[in-house]
Amino acid sequence: MKDVRGQKGYDMRRFWIRMNILYEKLMFFIFLVALLIVSWGLYDAWYVYNKANDDSYLRYKPVPGESVAEDMPITDDMVAWITIDDTNIDYPVMQGDNNMEYLNINPYGEYSLSGSIFLDSRNSADFSDEYSILYGHHMEHGAMFGALDDFLDKRYLENHSTGTLIVGRDGSKVYDLGVFACVKVNIFDKKALDPEALDVAKELISKETSAINTSITKSSHILVLSTCVEPVSTNRLLVFCYVYE
Repeated sequence: MKDVRGQKGYDMRRFWIRMNILYEKLMFFIFLVALLIVSWGLYDAWYVYNKANDDSYLRYKPVPGESVAEDMPITDDMVAWITIDDTNIDYPVMQGDNNMEYLNINPYGEYSLSGSIFLDSRNSADFSDEYSILYGHHMEHGAMFGALDDFLDKRYLENHSTGTLIVGRDGSKVYDLGVFACVKVNIFDKKALDPEALDVAKELISKETSAINTSITKSSHILVLSTCVEPVSTNRLLVFCYVYE
């Protein structure tokens, strides 16, 4: 006579063996997916950082009085070149039809999460406005306009207060810059990012500045560099420069 209890016990053992095998396969699959996600995240972080620190465009920095290289790959939307001495800020300045165009497009016209430094689309491309605004992403390790954080320190501001604005692809005009103030602002509370609101910007500087260099020679022509303070925030960090004719 067949042992029913023995058969049931044997079936249960086989069932749990199968379940253990399925569990191990499931755990391996989850581990593999997690590994792929982590690997992709590391690659993506490396890729973004690498693109943000790509300095290949420096070879195309305009030299006043010299013609543009025929093989220059930077697009025709380049309107200037911004340099703040002894900092990472040494970039071509682009200008699109709107202020979204160069958020994720690099100076070569390629997709890039680090985007470009770009001039407000409402400003004149020749920087003849009294108040011009430049935007750039806040990248890690001081890339792009992530370098603006340092200007919150007054001593740093005083020691990094000079720069140059080369206007035009051929460097047709060169302005000296004097960095004189650094301000945090909520863009919904103030109009400091309106090219027509120079008076508002001046009032903001006098009232809310956390770092200001009073030794800088004043000018009626102002350039502001703007970047986000946090990834998802309406707060902006603004660094103000006098532009000297």
